[in-house]
Amino acid sequence: MPKAQKNSNLLLGIDIGGTGIKGGLVDLTKGVLVGERVRIDTPQPPTPAAIGDVLTAIAKHFQWTGPIGCGFPGVVHQGRIMSAANLDETLIGVDFARMVQERTGCPAHVINDADAAGLAEVTYGAGKGRRGVVLLITVGTGIGCGFFYNGQLIPNTELGHVKMKDKDSGKICDAEDIVSDRARQEHDLSWKAWSKRFDRYLKYIQRLFWPELIIIGGGATKKGEKFMPLLTVPCATALAALGNNAGIIGAAEAARRSLSRNKS
Repeated sequence: MPKAQKNSNLLLGIDIGGTGIKGGLVDLTKGVLVGERVRIDTPQPPTPAAIGDVLTAIAKHFQWTGPIGCGFPGVVHQGRIMSAANLDETLIGVDFARMVQERTGCPAHVINDADAAGLAEVTYGAGKGRRGVVLLITVGTGIGCGFFYNGQLIPNTELGHVKMKDKDSGKICDAEDIVSDRARQEHDLSWKAWSKRFDRYLKYIQRLFWPELIIIGGGATKKGEKFMPLLTVPCATALAALGNNAGIIGAAEAARRSLSRNKS
């Protein structure tokens, strides 16, 4: 879409997940996608080269030559990947922002995927204007967390990796091994049974950080009506207003903010 490049409020956002990589053009005046998003299955194995191929394909699909914002499921320090729990370990240590720029020819900014989704929600969605601690918990292949205080991001909190006891096995493991949507499917849990696990996790996080609001995002939002009424965590909860597009929108918003800082 060559004409899109003339609109400075339009950026390409990409959300990298354990099962799919999604991209779309984002109108940052409204925080909405322009046109349809594209989704490509995450390659297996998800090596740097294979993921680079997918990102290149998405940029070509949109005929994009401007800045790109990427949400990545792991800790990100200044564009470099520090962890990749649900992807390939060969990604650890990769300067991902540089790789994206080299593969696509476009300047790139990389942010933790849950941080991206949370940024979208506090800027445009369910957390807009909320003060105090606001958490965005993404439920998908893993559990991600975006942590905000008075609208400011505290990056890379990775609260999906706090330790919890699996009541079925008696083992201590990462929370996402018990309460992610992947765990729900692998253990063939009903939404009611899974919601009890998820509620226990949310109560644990609530006792640690006392949030004003917990926003639930990620792929599980498509079935929010099956579990949200069952939650008893003692704080306000809400589904992500931007749904499963929050990661795309937030990645683009993060790229815009990075560009603004670099120009100042």
